[in-house]
Amino acid sequence: MTIEAEPLPDTRELTLRRFRRSSGLGGNHLPPVAPRSLPHGPRWPAIVQTVALMRFRHQFHPWLQRRYGDAFTVRLVPGGRPLVLFTRPEATKEIFAGDPAVFHAGKGNAVLGPIMGEHSLLLQDGAEHHRARKLLMPAFLGHALRGYREMVADVAAAEVEEWQEGETFRALERMNALTLEVILRVVFGVTDQSRLARLRPTVNRTVDINPAVLLGWAYPRLQRLGPWRRTVDNQVELDRLMYAEIRERRTATDLAERSDVLSRLLAAADPDDPTSGLDDTELRDQLVTLLLAGHETTASALSWALVEVGRSPDLLARTQRAADEGDDAWLEAVLKESMRLHPIIPMVVRTLMQPASVGGWDLPAGATVGPSIIISHQREEGFPEPDTFRPERFLGAAAETPALNVWIPFGGGVRRCIGAGFSLMEGVEVLREVFSRYDVSAVGTDEPRVRNITSVPRRGARIRVTRRVART
Repeated sequence: MTIEAEPLPDTRELTLRRFRRSSGLGGNHLPPVAPRSLPHGPRWPAIVQTVALMRFRHQFHPWLQRRYGDAFTVRLVPGGRPLVLFTRPEATKEIFAGDPAVFHAGKGNAVLGPIMGEHSLLLQDGAEHHRARKLLMPAFLGHALRGYREMVADVAAAEVEEWQEGETFRALERMNALTLEVILRVVFGVTDQSRLARLRPTVNRTVDINPAVLLGWAYPRLQRLGPWRRTVDNQVELDRLMYAEIRERRTATDLAERSDVLSRLLAAADPDDPTSGLDDTELRDQLVTLLLAGHETTASALSWALVEVGRSPDLLARTQRAADEGDDAWLEAVLKESMRLHPIIPMVVRTLMQPASVGGWDLPAGATVGPSIIISHQREEGFPEPDTFRPERFLGAAAETPALNVWIPFGGGVRRCIGAGFSLMEGVEVLREVFSRYDVSAVGTDEPRVRNITSVPRRGARIRVTRRVART
């Protein structure tokens, strides 16, 4: 059977209904917040602050800290909603340890609603989040990760084996292609080449969204214009393909034997309630969440890792030795240091449903709070010589290893990214395949730029690869 073997259900209305419900970014359902109860921040118009935060985050966060100290307020559209950012680990710990009934992550992530959907693990709170996480978690625990490892290694080996001797290229492009293939094959379980060919362009267009498009969801009328309309049309097509894949997978006779994430989620249910599984819309939302959270984020981290290792002959030799000897701890430390020095996501946010104290500030309900990852990863007390790429900082004694409230690329607390283990496993396998085959050297310099909600190397992380001389 193929996707077109029988007429597909018209899913367009499901997509359009999601966009209508998600537009407005959730700000209209929160109480007004008095400015006098918040840390100081810029007095610019909300639209200017929003653009600065989304588009120029790597300059804006440090400027805010220098100007206003370790806590500061930014006002965002729609309606000038306040976002209070903290930079000290003590405040980060308080936020991550906060009562989930008070510190709502879903409302803080509302900007992602039109793409991810209301059932996304990132947008849910309370009992709904607890249920969804309970159903998804088994697909990302140790036993499941070990089952994915070989598939990831096969995809990575196929990709890097095609690299040409002496070739110079943008690592980001190749890592994006590789991690997308991992998502489609390992998470979605798609191996048919015709299906992969249809999914790739729609997925790429979903990931490659200008921040202005995300900002535009606050103004639903924009959905009829230019890039906003094209985004909606692309989502209609992606949803059509995904709902068809889900529907067909439900009828698979070998579902129990399949090891991809989608098949595992189709079989997931509460042992005390066999009817508690995820419906098609919930599956669609969770799969898109895994796609967006695990595709370009890992690709960007890997790209920076290749560039940083490629800048130092000593680091290259150490990393190649780790690849040869199966030293996963070092390869993982390289990936973690890449995420530390080059944050992919700028912040982790929670919206207060009741008044709460954070970082010495008594904050009202309706305020959104969160640690600045950009600043947290650059604090000297947490990371000596913070501008230096030093993977060994993640391999020291337990007392020296950065704490969970200091190194925070996956968030923290009960809302820590469910795919963190998968991302690290994937990164280790990719680095092993690259450095067991190639010498890598960085070409030129690079700096971060914003693409959708993530940061990527502006010039694509250019590297040159040459085949390693075989050992005798």
